[in-house]
Order: sequence, then C-alpha cells, then structure tokens
Amino acid sequence: MGGMRIAVSGAGGLIGGALAADLAGDGHEVVRLVRHAPKKAGEVRWDPDAGTVDVEGLAGCEAVVHLAGAAVGSRRWTDARKKVLRDSRVKGTAAVARAAASLPTPPSVLVCGSAIGYYGDTGDRWVDEDGSRGEGFLAGLVADWEAAADPAREAGIRTVHARTGLVVARTGGAWAPLFPIFRAGLGGRLGSGDQYWSFISLADEVAALRFLVDTPDLSGPVNLTAPEPLTNREITRAMGRVLRRPTLATVPAPVLRAALGEFAGDVLGSQRVRPRRLLEAGFTFGQPEIEEAIRAALSAP
Repeated sequence: MGGMRIAVSGAGGLIGGALAADLAGDGHEVVRLVRHAPKKAGEVRWDPDAGTVDVEGLAGCEAVVHLAGAAVGSRRWTDARKKVLRDSRVKGTAAVARAAASLPTPPSVLVCGSAIGYYGDTGDRWVDEDGSRGEGFLAGLVADWEAAADPAREAGIRTVHARTGLVVARTGGAWAPLFPIFRAGLGGRLGSGDQYWSFISLADEVAALRFLVDTPDLSGPVNLTAPEPLTNREITRAMGRVLRRPTLATVPAPVLRAALGEFAGDVLGSQRVRPRRLLEAGFTFGQPEIEEAIRAALSAP
C-alpha cells in the first residue's frame, strides 16, 4: 500500500507507536488520535470516555487502525480496574466505529485491536478463529469489545479484529518485565510451566496489522500469533539460552495468585492458538521462532 492517509489510535503505546512509525517511514500520512488538544499537525482529538471523536479530522482517511486500551496486566483486577479495562475498549471502539461510519466517504477498512483472551484457557488443544468463546473476564471483555465495532460493520466498512497474543518486546507490553528478571538470573517457569503461550514478535505484529489493512478479503477475527506456540517451560529455556542466564527459579501457582489476584488465572492459563486465517491469506512471518523473536526484541532501539 502506498500514499495512504491512515488514522491510528493508541499511537502512544507499544504496538500503536511501532505501527505509526513504520507507516510514516514508508511515506504514509499518519493521523494520530490523541486525548489532548492537538499540538501538532496530524493529531485529531478524541475522548473515549465521552464517546466523541473529531470526525472532521478523520476526513480522507482510507483506513483506521484502532489499538487504544488500558493495559491488562499492569495492576490487580479490582472491580474498579475491570471497569477501566472494559470502558477503555468498549466505549473507545464504539466511538471510533461510529465516527468512521458517519464520514461522507468512510474508510475502506477498520482494523480493531483484540486479544486471544477470547478463547479462554484451551489447555493443550489447538484453537483457531472458529474457536468458541471461552470462560472468564477476558473472554467476555473481548466479545463485547469486538461487538462494539458493529456501527462500522453495519455501514459497510470492512472490519477486522486483530486477536493478538503475547507480543515479544523489550520496551513495553506484558513481555518487557521479563527481560530484567531473566538478565538477573532470576527467570524461571510460572506455575507448572506446561501452559502454552501464543507469542508474536513486535515486528511481525506490525507487519500483520499492515497486512490486514492491505488484504481486502480479510474481515472479522484474525489471530495474530506465531504459527507454533510454546509452553512457558520452553519459552523460559529459550530466554535463558538467548540471555545466557540460568533459569532455575520457579514461581509457584499459589504465589502468583496471591500477587496477581484474578489476573493470575490468565498467566497460568494455556492458549494454543493457530493463526489460520493469516497463514491462509499468504502472510509470511519474519520471526516465527521464539529465539528469533527474543533476539529481535533485544536488538530493537
């Protein structure tokens, strides 16, 4: 794709920031949705809590990539925190979808961030996009999050839900805190270590999001995960090999539950996800193996 005007929400976060930089580097015009009064060209104000977007600022956008949402694992899931997590995704998505649908010339595609949390704990069973909704808070949240994009769908905008796994990155997201722990030689498996982690490198995440924008046949849920998930035990060993540190420590499940509360269920849960639709559409992963993904994270600026 070339010379497009593309709106991005969440451009201050890990994935959105990397995507915006990648698009701009290729000569695309990036419109960033911001919560403050615009301070420079290319910024458009929105207020996800109030459900408002400066619609005029989106005029001429051929695509919208909506990635904004409060961090899931940054603190314990109190009732208040759950409301923040839900509102930031459901209200924000509804606002963006309504704004896109209201444009005289709507964008051709809306790519919305989503999560493999939709599938719940799948154990060692493979799941793809045909998998049913699982149990638990995250599964219900993802279902509501995706449904919030209905205004765009109903307006005829191709709408894609990027169900992302664990993004391997050193400077943000759920993976970043692991690097200093493993560098200190304190890394180890979490719980039994038998739970599957469906990961994706940050570079592949960005490339996949651009692929979703550029592939007109794709709509609905698409899993953004590497083709071969690994267990936490296997990933622990890989981190140790790349960083050349021992991985003898373990964090027992009761300790995780005491420290993380309800979120521990997702850390200890298993999701063995296959990116079937992405592969069938012809996407090629740049770092499909975990050691490649870890090294890419370490070499990133």
